[in-house]
Amino acid sequence: MTAQRIEGKVISDEIRSELKVEAARLAADGIIPGLAVILVGEDKASQVYVSNKAKACEQLGFYSEVHRLSGDTSEADLLALIDTLNRQSTIHGILVQLPLPSHIEEKAVIDAISVEKDVDGFHPVSVGNMVIGDDSLLPCTPAGVIELIKRSGNTIAGKHAVVIGRSNIVGKPVSMLLLRENATVTICHSRTADMEAIARTADILVVAIGKPEAIGASYVKPGAIVIDVGINRLADNRLVGDVDFAAAQEVAGYITPVPGGVGPMTITMLLANTLKAAKASAARKA
Repeated sequence: MTAQRIEGKVISDEIRSELKVEAARLAADGIIPGLAVILVGEDKASQVYVSNKAKACEQLGFYSEVHRLSGDTSEADLLALIDTLNRQSTIHGILVQLPLPSHIEEKAVIDAISVEKDVDGFHPVSVGNMVIGDDSLLPCTPAGVIELIKRSGNTIAGKHAVVIGRSNIVGKPVSMLLLRENATVTICHSRTADMEAIARTADILVVAIGKPEAIGASYVKPGAIVIDVGINRLADNRLVGDVDFAAAQEVAGYITPVPGGVGPMTITMLLANTLKAAKASAARKA
C-alpha cells in the first residue's frame, strides 16, 4: 500500500487561516503583529525567503519591515540595528536571515535578539525554556514538524520516534518537542552504529541530514510516519529530500513530499510565533 502524503501546503494554509482570524481580533484592539527581517548580503536563496516572509505578513494583516544590508556590513552595525528593533514597540518579532557573512559571528547575533522577540526560537534562553518545558517561542521548522504529525490525524504520545540528524536548528529541538509530546525518542547521527536497524524500529521517523535521498525504504518500518526535513537541489535542478521518497512511500503509512511537505510550515510557524509574541507584549502592557 502506498503511504498517505502529508501535504504541508494544505496544513500550512489551514493554520494561516486560523492566524488571520486571530490577527483580525488583535487589530480590533489596536494591536498589529510586527515582524522585522534582516538580510545581510546578496544570497539569492535568502532573498527569496525574505520576500516570501514579507508577502506572508501582508496576507495575514501583519506589519513587516525588511532591512537589506550590504554584505560588508560590520557586526557592530548589525548589532546596533538589532538593539533598535529590540526597543521598537511596533516590532514583536526579529529574524536575522542565515547564513551570515563569515566576518559576523552568528552566536553574537542570535544572543543579541530580545528573548521576547526571538521568533526563530534560537536564543539560548528560548532553547532552555523549550528543554525544561516552560512556555517559549519554539524553533519554526521543528514546531512545524509537530503540527504536521498532529494535523494529519496521528498521535505522538507512546510512539517511538527516531530522529536522524542532531543539528541545533532541527535535530536537537525536534527531539525535545517529540519528547514533550510523550514520545520515546532516539537520536541518530553520523557516528551511530547500525542506524538502519534503529530507524526500522521507529513509529515516527524524522530525517534532517542534508544528504539527497540518503534514507531508503530499508530504514522505514512498515506503516511508519516519515517526516523529511531535507531539501536538496540536484544537478538536473530537481528538488529532493533526504529520504528516497519513491521507495519509502511504498513502506510508510504517512510521508511528507519534497517539495510541499515540511517547507511550507516554516514560515507559517514563524508567523504563529510573531502573533504569540504580539499577544504576550500586549499582556505585559495591560
